[in-house]
Amino acid sequence: MSFYSYKNANPSCCPGTISGSALDGLQEKVCVQVKRVYDSGLTQKQLDDQIVTITSYAQVANTCQCNACGCQEVQDTVPPTSAPVPPITFESCRSTTTEGTIRNLTVDRLCDRPCFARVRATIDAPIDILFTDSRCVEYIGKGVVSVDQDLLLSIPDESIVPYTLEAMVSAICVSGTYLGNNQFKMTVCVTIIMKVLAKVEILIPSYGFCNIPPAEEFADSVCDEFFSLPLFPHASLCNEGTVQSTNFAASYNNRSCGCGCNR
Repeated sequence: MSFYSYKNANPSCCPGTISGSALDGLQEKVCVQVKRVYDSGLTQKQLDDQIVTITSYAQVANTCQCNACGCQEVQDTVPPTSAPVPPITFESCRSTTTEGTIRNLTVDRLCDRPCFARVRATIDAPIDILFTDSRCVEYIGKGVVSVDQDLLLSIPDESIVPYTLEAMVSAICVSGTYLGNNQFKMTVCVTIIMKVLAKVEILIPSYGFCNIPPAEEFADSVCDEFFSLPLFPHASLCNEGTVQSTNFAASYNNRSCGCGCNR
């Protein structure tokens, strides 16, 4: 089972929404070590004519994986058997991770606003660039999109445990062309979230330890939904004229399995 499985016999002991008062069931105050977010800011930019140089590339291999609902093509990367043959055609690109690299960081506190500082940095967002050569062989190249940031953020006071800055990034390409010499010119949509963090020990109210249910192994148990129905039917309050008969066999045979194939 999981915390949210319909088989869970005691959902009141699991994480989720609270019914009634949130104070009911509080047992203790506990000290936890977490990263506290003191401030954060969102920046979204469209970078036109961005020049990106790929530092390495791999070849795309298409394999077929089959399951009960059919077969689908899955992409994987393998070492290139040969170099791309021009002309090169750009297909797409997107970020490979949400962790951005911060460099050239400067933090200047403001005299007229003691709690704030001017934060300047360059954020690097790693991206994968998908392209094909003249033989229609697909490749994935590694590159980096760099964005300059000049922000006003709330900075905590000096302390023994220092604060840090982190950048969460996401990027996707709208269009692009190959310039030659492993360089692409692209239009990129970039989202950056700058965060001011510190690893702290904080006191929070607690409901006690989680009651971990046993894991539910995946299986195509066709009877599970049927066994989860109530044993006896509940009475329905409706008018006689609104009751319509249901062909159970027809509705069962025409139901969808959720993967695009019907029974």
